[in-house]
Amino acid sequence: MTLHFTLNTSSDLYKIEVNETILQAALKQGLILPYGCKNGACGSCKATLIDGRVDYGPHQSKALTESEKNNNKILLCTAKALTNLKLQATLIAKPGVITPKKLPCRVESIQKKAEDIAIVKLKLPSSERFDFIAGQYVDILLKDGKRRSYSMANAPNQDNFVELHIKHTPGGAFTDAIFGDGTPSINAIREKDILRLEGPLGTFFLREDSSRPIIFLASGTGFAPIKAVIENAITKGIDREIHLFWGVRKPSELYMCDLAENWEKTLKNFKFVPVVSDEINKSEWPGKTGFVHHAVISEFPDLSGYSVYSCGSPIMVQSAQKDFVKSCNLPQEQFFSDAFTTAADITEKKV
Repeated sequence: MTLHFTLNTSSDLYKIEVNETILQAALKQGLILPYGCKNGACGSCKATLIDGRVDYGPHQSKALTESEKNNNKILLCTAKALTNLKLQATLIAKPGVITPKKLPCRVESIQKKAEDIAIVKLKLPSSERFDFIAGQYVDILLKDGKRRSYSMANAPNQDNFVELHIKHTPGGAFTDAIFGDGTPSINAIREKDILRLEGPLGTFFLREDSSRPIIFLASGTGFAPIKAVIENAITKGIDREIHLFWGVRKPSELYMCDLAENWEKTLKNFKFVPVVSDEINKSEWPGKTGFVHHAVISEFPDLSGYSVYSCGSPIMVQSAQKDFVKSCNLPQEQFFSDAFTTAADITEKKV
């Protein structure tokens, strides 16, 4: 059975089958709406149901609360239409602007930057044009049919390379292969190996039509998409005030600290604040400690005039959004995020 949905004030009708989610229907028709994990774990695809009824689908309660449901909020990645729908959601791109595709790629290099962090560069076919927006991600397609999502850490360019920052999750199907220890049970991925990916995906990118100063908030390898966005802004000559807060557990996890420090030295409106969460001797780490979003609050108690872009663990992203909006007067619509969900996050109990 085919139903339809409309978006915001437009009268354009988009088809949706009763067995597909709203996000699936939108992407199939080239309509790019906000989303992240695509499995009800992060809450990035939250939208407002103006009219109609939906099956909310399985999702984590922290991604969509009962209170939000009572206020007509839904998750586009899990909700399925029961009737024709009228929705209110941010339109990222209309059909035809960005088209995800599946491509082979060659592992060009694997550089270990820390004990459990690697930078992997993938070479795409020279015959294929791969257009994307700085901040988007790709899915690595595994042989067993599963997929793993990684943000592209490079700005769009013409050399058809994709840079990924990968943190080792012991037991992870893909990361064990990248960090293979040589045991027979692990099929290590090496340089020149051929992989398959799908992309570009995701809706994390810099809103260039704004003049607001920017706060970038990263935890761990959440630095990857932020790096891409910053490099793209530099290339385009965007000179808005930028503050980068990068939170890690220990100093060794600041795997590109020298790059961020160089930005601070060479860009006139750029400030870099690294934050370490583990308790550590002052002689080993004289900088800021604690939760990275608390460091933002201590320096910016009033965020009413700022835009915040946050990437990393779901708990950091969700805590930052809640505290910034509630305690620092950040407008809800000025918080943009990409929560990095793992296989463990995805399998967490859903409602």
